[in-house]
Amino acid sequence: MHLPASYEYPNAPYFAEYLSFEKEENLFEVLKNQSKEIIDLYDNLPKGQAEFAYAAGKWSLKGLLGHMVDTERIFSYRVLALSRGEKTALPGFDENEYQAASEYETQEGMDILAQYKATRVATLVLLNSFSSKQWNQMGQANGKSISARALAWMIAGHEKHHLRIIKERYLSQIS
Repeated sequence: MHLPASYEYPNAPYFAEYLSFEKEENLFEVLKNQSKEIIDLYDNLPKGQAEFAYAAGKWSLKGLLGHMVDTERIFSYRVLALSRGEKTALPGFDENEYQAASEYETQEGMDILAQYKATRVATLVLLNSFSSKQWNQMGQANGKSISARALAWMIAGHEKHHLRIIKERYLSQIS
C-alpha cells in the first residue's frame, strides 16, 4: 500500500511526523516488522521492567504498550468507518484520559502484550480486505479531513514514534 498523497491528510507537523516513511516502504511489511520488534522487545524485558517509567509522571513500559493498543484500536475503527463511507465526523480522543481510565498499570504486562498481538492481527486482516475504492475514501476524524489510507499509515507512524521513544528514553536507562 503506497503512502497517501498530500491532499489525503492535513498539513500539520503531527501528520508529517506520523507519515514520514520512504516511498518504497510497504504498509503491511512495516506493520508486520513493527509487531515483531514490539513483541520481541516486551518478551525479553528483564523481570519487573515492564513497570519502569523513565521519569516521574511518565507512563511505564506496560502503560505505553497499552496506549499503543488503545490508539491502534481507535485508528483502526476510524479506517473502517471511512472505508465504509461514514459521513458522520469521528471524534478525537484524549490519550491521557484514556490512559487514566485504562487500568493498564494494574494488569500483567504479558496480558497487555496479548491484547497488542490480537489487535495487530485484527488490523492487518481488516486492512488486507480493502479495495482501492475503500482505501481512497475521505472523511472527517478529529476535526480533520483525512483518507482511510492516511489513517492506516498513521497506525504505523504512531508505533514508529513510540518505538523511538522506547529505545531512547526507556531502554537506554534499563540497560
